[in-house]
Amino acid sequence: MSEGKKWKWIDPHVHMTSRTTDDYQAMADAGIVAMIEPAFWLGQARTEVGSFKDYYSSLVGWERFRASQFGIKHYCTIGLNSKEANNEALAEEVIDLLPKFVLKEGVVGVGEIGYDDQTKAEDKYYRLQLELAKKVNLPVQIHTPHRDKKSGTIRSMDVSEEHGLDPTWVIVDHNNEETVKEVLDRGYWAAFTIYPFTKMGNERMVEIVKEYGSERIMVNSAADWGISDPLAVPKTARLMLERGISEADVHAVCYQNALEAFGKSGQIKEEDWSGEEGIDQRALFNGNSVLRGGQKPQVDDPNIVIN
Repeated sequence: MSEGKKWKWIDPHVHMTSRTTDDYQAMADAGIVAMIEPAFWLGQARTEVGSFKDYYSSLVGWERFRASQFGIKHYCTIGLNSKEANNEALAEEVIDLLPKFVLKEGVVGVGEIGYDDQTKAEDKYYRLQLELAKKVNLPVQIHTPHRDKKSGTIRSMDVSEEHGLDPTWVIVDHNNEETVKEVLDRGYWAAFTIYPFTKMGNERMVEIVKEYGSERIMVNSAADWGISDPLAVPKTARLMLERGISEADVHAVCYQNALEAFGKSGQIKEEDWSGEEGIDQRALFNGNSVLRGGQKPQVDDPNIVIN
């Protein structure tokens, strides 16, 4: 990175429920100051609405606390993921549950929602959640399908427009070279997931920014329970700088654009992490600590001595 400059990053799509405290520490050390955790599929289908309730509760509760213990601000988007929308009986119950969570502190959007296999059920619950986002005045975070991505991405935008959403309030995620131009041409935010060996690698990301610039483009890791890298944002930023992309463009795609897009929620702002508040690992959440017996807590207050 530029000599003497302290860079800050935002990862606008990372599933920290699936990650460890070592990941939080590494992300903080790399300069990540804020992250957004979209509600997603856990790798195994849930069978009861209560499991969704507990999961959403953890996103607005325990994970916010856990991130804070490493000096990172945690936000989330709340939604019914497309894969589990195909269990219609359960999906109906989850849709009824969502209004209880989307207006909680730290929720910056409805997401990640959209299509997986592009079934009728997925379409139904995608549309219902678009209407919910309109009602509560929150941005939408769209998951584009892994299969038949181009048509699924176009369909996601078409349906969004059918429901009258302003494209500047919609973040279309998991883009690649065949989707980016239309997403940007239609006025949406184009997010890119940097996965090792698949999806969008950071070498390819560099070329996209060289071709399209930095306007309405953002980079994320989508790190989860699979093979993924929670440091994908700072690593991609470093490669961009090494390949001659300007500091202004790197700042935009790895920090500022995410802040602007999700900032429309009114829930995320730069002052959240630019103040004097430090880390206090003596804190507890429902009686629980990230520390284990004998570990020394980090306390960012020079007036406090921990023996």
